[in-house]
Amino acid sequence: MTLEALGLSPAEEELYELLVECAPATLDRLAAGFAGSGLPALLTGLESRGLVNRLPDEPARYVAVAPDIALDALLTVAEEGLARARERAADLDDAFRQRASGQQQPPLVVEVITGAAAVRQRLLQLQRAARHQVRTFSQPPYFDRHASVAAHRELLERGITSRVIYERDFIDRPGALRLIEGMIGAGQLARVLPGLPMKLYLVDDRFALLVLRYESPDSAALLVHPSGLLEALSRLFEGIWERALPMRLTGSREAPQDDERLIALLLTGLTDEAIARQLGIGYRTAQRRIAELMARLGAHTRFQAGVQAARSQARSTPPGR
Repeated sequence: MTLEALGLSPAEEELYELLVECAPATLDRLAAGFAGSGLPALLTGLESRGLVNRLPDEPARYVAVAPDIALDALLTVAEEGLARARERAADLDDAFRQRASGQQQPPLVVEVITGAAAVRQRLLQLQRAARHQVRTFSQPPYFDRHASVAAHRELLERGITSRVIYERDFIDRPGALRLIEGMIGAGQLARVLPGLPMKLYLVDDRFALLVLRYESPDSAALLVHPSGLLEALSRLFEGIWERALPMRLTGSREAPQDDERLIALLLTGLTDEAIARQLGIGYRTAQRRIAELMARLGAHTRFQAGVQAARSQARSTPPGR
């Protein structure tokens, strides 16, 4: 269901879709194909929005108004409302800054956020406000995994660039490699390092959220506004991004998916036991596959094998990934 932004409930959307597929239809026919309740009231609501017409038959029959007409009208209304909301937000922001200027206060640079719920809420707000890109240092402690994955997928679906540097300890967690593989498949740009200096989210060039403490009762984060500090955090991310090792898990023909996973894990510096866990294979099987890869590449060390394979992959990968 995707029309809630236009003011339709899931039940109304389901009923409209049913009418699109089987109209014209009587109330009895609709009741046979509609799993929900309150059918007459839902039809009345769809009529009032211009999505459904009632034919002057006996018994009455209902037809769906063509989506390119009905939904376009709702979209226009929603876009106009959003534009007015943006204008109102800009007015409030101007008033806020003028008040601060009138009180001869310095520009707000750092905002302290306390409490785990408040930190989560502010991060979600920042991600939803992103216009171009979100850059992340993925370091413990971790937020709710499912919520975090959903938020990143939402960003990617909106066309927002997501660049994440993962700390090696995360890669060692059960199922982590598959999770990262799914995110890369969705368009995320991912790299890995043995350690990161902080847990950080950079939203465009407008905000940074630096998480200080999360799991303890006195959870806290710093929200950094446009300033020299924000520019420094941005440069820090870009410098570390250049040093981090790319994770390419594309399942390409040049490198089968299992080989790509093995290469990625070798680059992270995980132990053979950890690699076996992530690949879902036995310890001896992991050792054999590592040895075979090293022999195939003529590498003398595990890391050298990973680097050589990664360089080979990089030749056919677009820049920036």
